[in-house]
Amino acid sequence: MDEALLRSLTPSVLGVLVRRGADFAAAEDAVQDALVEAFRSWPADPPRDPKGWLIAVAWRRFLDATRADAARRRREDVVDDEPAPGPGSAVDDSLQLYFLCAHPSLSPSSAVALTLRAVGGLTTRQIARAYLVPEATMAQRISRAKRTVSGVRFDRPGDVATVLRVLYLVFNEGYSGDIDLAAEAIRLTRQLASTIDHPEVAGLLALMLLHHARRDARTAADGSLVPLAEQDRGRWDTSAIAEGISILQSALSRDRLGEYQAQAAIAALHADALTAEETDWVQVVEWYDELAQLSDSPVVLLNRAVAVGEADGPRAGLSALSSLPESLPRYAAVSAYLHERDGDPDAATRLYIEAADKATNLAERDHLRRQAARLHSRRSR
Repeated sequence: MDEALLRSLTPSVLGVLVRRGADFAAAEDAVQDALVEAFRSWPADPPRDPKGWLIAVAWRRFLDATRADAARRRREDVVDDEPAPGPGSAVDDSLQLYFLCAHPSLSPSSAVALTLRAVGGLTTRQIARAYLVPEATMAQRISRAKRTVSGVRFDRPGDVATVLRVLYLVFNEGYSGDIDLAAEAIRLTRQLASTIDHPEVAGLLALMLLHHARRDARTAADGSLVPLAEQDRGRWDTSAIAEGISILQSALSRDRLGEYQAQAAIAALHADALTAEETDWVQVVEWYDELAQLSDSPVVLLNRAVAVGEADGPRAGLSALSSLPESLPRYAAVSAYLHERDGDPDAATRLYIEAADKATNLAERDHLRRQAARLHSRRSR
């Protein structure tokens, strides 16, 4: 059984049913039933046209469910004519499905869950495990999301920026349980890039590849975080880096700069450096300046302060940091790092402890506490 094939066909099959007039929630249920039937019957009798088979079975399941529901009797007059069997439509509905799952009426968490279910083809159990929540909780979240988008028509262009934001949220979830969400986000973004010619889609794909290339070097054998400057760059995935840079260069050549392209350019500068000391921090600052004009996120300015500290010295970094609100996530951690580089271990120790207390990620919290302990031990000698 080719599970990857089934997952790749899921969005287009669902899109066909919705385009034919099926309610989104009912169509999604019908597609899931068809996938279950495929897992049962394909190993012994694989179809010559997998997509056409899935469409035919899902459509029959949808019609059966519609006929069985007395409250939807009136709708039968619209959908009762079953299309003749044959090859699946060549029309690719995946793009519209991306837009539907990233509908502005959905919360970010609901949009992510619905995208993983409808576009990614993951089961509710897999998504629940990835997010470390009970399956019933995730089922309710997905059901509410499906009800919200049911009845939304494909009669207006979707918002690419919203779709990309949802995919970026999926990527940032990383890995937990039995589903690698970062790899899944890359797969979905590749699929989107094959469907729509947009430089920011390419920029996001490049960004994901460049970040994911460093994944194996980000943690030590004991699970502790390894900062970028201390990572073993020999463990970076050079093929992913080469692909990411190639995709980025092609996107930048179109002269339609966006946030994801700028972020990818920064990641590419880190990837290009053979050692941390060889990083072109001046260019990194320049790209952060470009990014700051494209984004109103104060996190961009926080990261820029770090880059300024590397390019022009810690005093310059602290000066850039001073204009930002101290309530920003990681503000204390950045301040601690810059104070340590500026030769103020007392302030750095205090700030590392403060940052650890505010950290929401256990690995990051442990890392910050180790930094504080390291400085404290050095001062006690």
